[in-house]
Order: sequence, then structure tokens, then C-alpha cells
Amino acid sequence: MSDIQLYSIEKGTGDPLILLHGNGENSRYFARQIAYFAKTRKVIAIDTRGHGRSPRGNAPFTIRQFSEDLYSFMEKKGIERADILGFSDGGNIALVFALKYPQKVRKLILNGANLYPSGMKTSIVLPIWAGYGIASLFAPISPKAKKQKELLGLMVKDPYIRPEDLSRISAGTLVLVGKNDMIRHRHSRLIAQRIPGAKFVCLKGDHFIASKNPDTFNRVVDRFLSEEKSNRR
Repeated sequence: MSDIQLYSIEKGTGDPLILLHGNGENSRYFARQIAYFAKTRKVIAIDTRGHGRSPRGNAPFTIRQFSEDLYSFMEKKGIERADILGFSDGGNIALVFALKYPQKVRKLILNGANLYPSGMKTSIVLPIWAGYGIASLFAPISPKAKKQKELLGLMVKDPYIRPEDLSRISAGTLVLVGKNDMIRHRHSRLIAQRIPGAKFVCLKGDHFIASKNPDTFNRVVDRFLSEEKSNRR
């Protein structure tokens, strides 16, 4: 369970749609999604532990802890099930959460998620490793370096999900990426192939398609959420 109360932006009424932002960001990343989906749904955009207005707390700073934070948040809010849209590290949180708490997930949208660091392009992952090494050196004497170490650590140490485990995900799933995404296309396709019945969509743009190409992104997500799924449980 969680040792903190997560901050969230909540707007609209209807079926709950939870939005999980990426590394080093906060719920405001989804400004255009909140405005769009709040017309028909209860949109809940969460600040992950140690991000935005959510406290750091004392629990581990890991993707798996973040998924436990999400479970505690839903329990406290009385949310039995929700559609979950996770971007980047938020997508990784959503994956871990869907594996451990399948009964809490109705539909799953994974935008730029990855199973392990090598799922990212080499040009992206090498600077991350270098930055993590430098931050680790200065973390004992610099609060700023300590925070940077924790953030980069999420990308070099997490989430390490085995592809074969994805077969246990029962929620209808959409894997959504940008044409010039920082995640390797073959890795994103692997995720879609291993999740039963998952759909794969590639949109014009880079890793940040939700903020840079919101109109198209929202339409694709809305269409997916509106579809009846055969494995609704």
C-alpha cells in the first residue's frame, strides 16, 4: 500500500479514465486530453509519487511502487475499475498495474511504454545511462543530483517486464506510438503482439504525440475506448 496521498486533477462525470504521465513530468502534460475526455468521462490525471504536487514519501522510488500507489489511490477513491492511459513511464506503471491488478483495469492505452531499457533507441538510452552515472556520483552531496538519480534510475532499472508475462493481461489494449518515437518500433510491436488482442497504432510525430498532436491522438484513443470489447469482464 501507499504511504502518501497522490495529487490529482479530476474533471467530468461518467466512466473513470485515469491518466498517468511520464518521467519528470506531471498531470498537466495531459491538459488537452483532460479537456477533451472530460466532456464524456470522469477524467483523473495523477501526479506520480515525487512528481508535480505529489509528495516523495519514504517508500521505494520504483515503477512497482508507483503501481501500488495507484492501487491505493483507486481504493481510497472507491474506483472499482477504470480505463487507464499511461504515457512513457506512466505506460510502464500501467503495465505493471494491469499484471498485478487485472480486475481494476477495463481498458489499457500504452503510449510509448517499454519493458526494459533496451526497448529505447541507443541514441536515447546511452545518455540516460551516462546521466545516471554522473548523478549517482554527486547524489550523496547534492539534493538535485539525488533527485536526478532517482528519476533516471526509473529508466535504467525499471520496469524489466518479461515479454511472456504480457499474455496474462486481460484488458483490451491499445499500443500507441509516434512514428519517430524514442521507443524502438520493434519493441512497441512486441508489446502489442504479446498482449492478447492488442491493437497497434503509429501516429505522425515523436514520443510526445499526446501534447504535440492532441487532436489525432484523442480521436484514436476515443475510438478505442468507445469500442465494445469481447473480453470485458
